[in-house]
Amino acid sequence: MPVSRLAIALVVVPSLVGAQATSSVHPTPPPVAAAAHRTSPIALDGRLDEAAWRAATPITGLRQYQPAEGEPAALATEVRVLYDDDALYVGARMSDPLGAAGVRAPLARRDQLLDGSGDNGSFNSLTTDKLAIVLDPYHNHIDEVWFEVNPAGVRGESYSGDGSWDPVWEAAARIDSAGWTAELRIPYSQLRFARGSAPQTWGLQVWRYVDRLNERDMWAYRPRDATGGAAFYGHLTGLAIPERPRGVELMPYVVSRGQFRYAAPGNPYHGGSALGARVGGDVKYLVTSNLTLDATLNPDFGQVEVDPATLNLSAFETFYDEKRPFFVAGRGAFSFSGMSCYFCSNTSSLSVFYSRRIGRPPQLNGWVDDRAAFDDTPGDATILGAAKLTGRTSSGYTVGVLDAVTSRETARYMPLPNGPERRQLVEPLANYFVGRVKKDLRRGATTIGVIATSTARRLEGDTVVVDRLHTHAEAVGLDWNHTWHQRAYGWRGGVVVSNVAGSAASIARVERSSAHYFQRPGREVTGDGLFDASYDTLATALRGYGLYTRLAKQSGRWLWETAQNWRSPGFEVNDLAFLGRADYRWMNANLGQQYTRPTRWYRNIFWTIGGQQELDYDGNRTDLQAQAYYGMELPNYWNLRTFVIHHPTVFDDRLTRGGPTVKRAGYDFLHLQLSTDARRRAVFDLSVEPSRGIDVTSHGLTVQPGMALKPAANVFVQVQPTYNAGDDPAQYVTAVTDPTATAFGGTRYVFAGIHTRTLSLDTRVNWTFRPDVTLQLFAQPFFASGDYRAFREFAAPRTVRTLDYGRDVGTVSRDGATRVYTVDPDGTGPARAFDIADPNFTQRSLRGTAVLRWEYRPGSAAYLVWTQQRFGATADGTLDLPHESSALFRDRPENVFLVKVTYWVGR
Repeated sequence: MPVSRLAIALVVVPSLVGAQATSSVHPTPPPVAAAAHRTSPIALDGRLDEAAWRAATPITGLRQYQPAEGEPAALATEVRVLYDDDALYVGARMSDPLGAAGVRAPLARRDQLLDGSGDNGSFNSLTTDKLAIVLDPYHNHIDEVWFEVNPAGVRGESYSGDGSWDPVWEAAARIDSAGWTAELRIPYSQLRFARGSAPQTWGLQVWRYVDRLNERDMWAYRPRDATGGAAFYGHLTGLAIPERPRGVELMPYVVSRGQFRYAAPGNPYHGGSALGARVGGDVKYLVTSNLTLDATLNPDFGQVEVDPATLNLSAFETFYDEKRPFFVAGRGAFSFSGMSCYFCSNTSSLSVFYSRRIGRPPQLNGWVDDRAAFDDTPGDATILGAAKLTGRTSSGYTVGVLDAVTSRETARYMPLPNGPERRQLVEPLANYFVGRVKKDLRRGATTIGVIATSTARRLEGDTVVVDRLHTHAEAVGLDWNHTWHQRAYGWRGGVVVSNVAGSAASIARVERSSAHYFQRPGREVTGDGLFDASYDTLATALRGYGLYTRLAKQSGRWLWETAQNWRSPGFEVNDLAFLGRADYRWMNANLGQQYTRPTRWYRNIFWTIGGQQELDYDGNRTDLQAQAYYGMELPNYWNLRTFVIHHPTVFDDRLTRGGPTVKRAGYDFLHLQLSTDARRRAVFDLSVEPSRGIDVTSHGLTVQPGMALKPAANVFVQVQPTYNAGDDPAQYVTAVTDPTATAFGGTRYVFAGIHTRTLSLDTRVNWTFRPDVTLQLFAQPFFASGDYRAFREFAAPRTVRTLDYGRDVGTVSRDGATRVYTVDPDGTGPARAFDIADPNFTQRSLRGTAVLRWEYRPGSAAYLVWTQQRFGATADGTLDLPHESSALFRDRPENVFLVKVTYWVGR
């Protein structure tokens, strides 16, 4: 049935949208600018006093994007473009009648002033005057190669919205009595463009930000309610660039590292300190003028910020963002499907590549920890080497190929309770591959692409490893994005087929995992012919499919969307992607409006109403909600956002963690958020999220105030505490085998009410001494408690009603000395009593990182890094903040000090 529905969707919808006539690439005639050949030297100092600049015709006539949409810019701007055989040059005069007094120029680290949201700053970013030059070198009406500089000389860059891109280029700026000026030099070696010495035409956009007026001006005008980006760019003509030579860039590094932590008495593996050093490097090679090969050997990522602490009481893995530079840079070449929505929740994109799987913590570390008194399990699998080929061909193909090899990792350990030392393979030698090709059609208005991923492991016949890890795993996918009517309407989607193979034990293990739970009683055996989804303990392979599709109106006053997001029961991609769960068919629809022209009451408004639902492949409705969202920017540049969600009681096929389907109580949820003008020296943000249960007595509250301070032009401080308190009437505790529990397949699934509280304080400081010397600080104290109340079980499958032990059924007692509960589920009946250790907890932690970075020459940097972590826990279930704060600083710290130096060599 699902396959037939999928076939209908793939045939009918393209026939509808394909009937639309192909629209013009440019909705309006584009402005044209001519680049002039550089005829004399230019000293890159921010002054425009060289004679060479007079050869270029200035770009003028910018128009406002905000606040007075479409009106002429309030201040004059002139931009000139030159070129030679090696680079593109931009010189700009940003006039201001107030002179230097009108210019706002905070000193910040590189890329800190980028704004991906389309607003000139937010609670999480600084605001500034700046100039941005955006190029579309292939002139494919898709690429957005962004270079920006502010009056203090702070640079930023992004590639099609990816701020991790770090090309080697130069810029300088100067403030004077007439405003400010800037000069940019962008080497061709950092750009990708078509071959040929004939004069070329590139896409060009010019942005100017005037912070004190909260104004954004653009050269090639685009209405705020329109989509398309590069489709609106102007034309930069006259570029006679010679054939681009092949080049190579080398970046060797050396790292010295010291780790200092508490050594438990008798631990033969870890003393109080460990010192080490390593060397490695990166290579960038221009294979053709369009394709670049990046490779890394023995990479080190010690300078990245630590992951924040979280409280996770579910059976599902916590998702953390990728922060390692090699994998962050150029990740846009591997993006797939591109899920988006005006409003949605409890769903995820069709992921096929999650780069943090490469070099992950060894997957059998937990197996060793459960059996060891002491061990030396490695923190991460060593990446021996990785390489990626990325670029875009002149015929419109975007290419991304990545291959990485991680080493064989073993752990020594002393078994419990005692015994001779043993060794265990905890991560086998593995190879990871991703290949991605995307084709642009209709000058970028339509794209279609394919992706393939593979994971292969050498398991070496180790039974422990063979029973737990797959021998190999693959996924292949097709995605598309089709727009029409000047890109006002769009239909996008993707389809993926997955396969994993290994021993029968390893496949049965993934079938029982939290993403699948094939073993749950009462589950119907489902299949789609090609994709069997029965619980089969003898199977040596598992296959499935995923689907995402969205049809939307995405520009203009009225907006709407409808989407489908499916994962078949056997869909499994966790070897090289992130999958929380499979076995669902999710769908949504939203209708909204946007108002982009300011009035005396607001500057802009966006609202939407809609709903969503989800069914598993047995037909159980596992998600249902109705929602409404309203957001507006006030005349004083404050922002107000609010949304409400009504989520009635639905079935839950995951709550019993492999047991029968029950019902999860519904809730009503409200979000309120107010933030002040981001241009001020002190910016405040407050969000409040109350919720209340449906069919049960429960309440929740999250309060998150935030403050961003700019005490000096070169210092930016963010402080954001978060407090959460909530009640969950059905927190999973354990499962106990009991033949008398016939309704639940011979197992009692024990739950409890729980009252949780968490409090964290995220603090970030960015101190910029010069644009090339910065200090970044991050610290997060985190406190959490869980107070379990009233052990219980569900009265029957497929119901929300629960029975409390000791009140509704059976008895429960607690031994104060051992902190163990004894539960007799039916009192004098035949069921056996069982014990539960007191699950209450109180946790505290402190995580912090300090990174001093000096870019001592273009592309080369030195880092001094200090990382500290502390952790402590008790079993009382209360959150006494003064006591826990004091105890936190008595907990033994782990300190890591690191010095890293990189050196860039390029031509």
